[in-house]
Amino acid sequence: MRSPAGNTREAAGSPSPTAGSALDFDAVYEDQLQFVWRTVRRMGVRGADTDDVVQDVFVIVHRRLAEFEGRAQLKTWVFKILLHVMKHYWRTHQRKPGDRAGENETEIQSLIEDRANGPAASLERVEAVRVLDRLLAALDEDKRAVFVLAEIEQMTAAEIAEIVEANVNTVASRLRAARQEFEKALARFRAHELRRQL
Repeated sequence: MRSPAGNTREAAGSPSPTAGSALDFDAVYEDQLQFVWRTVRRMGVRGADTDDVVQDVFVIVHRRLAEFEGRAQLKTWVFKILLHVMKHYWRTHQRKPGDRAGENETEIQSLIEDRANGPAASLERVEAVRVLDRLLAALDEDKRAVFVLAEIEQMTAAEIAEIVEANVNTVASRLRAARQEFEKALARFRAHELRRQL
């Protein structure tokens, strides 16, 4: 499994295969790799495990690709697989200190490529991602999943409900709670940073 650090294609900007067309795994892999890598990191996988988890996702995608019927977007279908892999990861890494992605373990490789804006802009972007990862780590897995899907991947409540296999009301409730917890964590972080500067 190669790292997506050097891959400049963004999944969101690439055309997805449509229903009724023969799906080529290599094309699906190239189209979805950045999305899967980014999301795995944001869902709390520690840096040392990222390649393994991403590989597990694509092994299942490869095995089940013929089952994709185009009833949902390819990205939604892939994320549903990713979420099942993540649930297994969370179960096997439960309550083990240091196994969640920490403040110094982010998806830096996929963000540092933006050299056009200069090193200062890249460093600011990396620091922003560190803060985001730290705040997301404060959420439990269910809330983190709906928050990432809604706020970062911009999916609809209906799409999220299909992925997490819950009704729309449950998704709305989890998202509301996640937003409240995220805002509280952000307020605590800002207060801490302000105290450090005084």
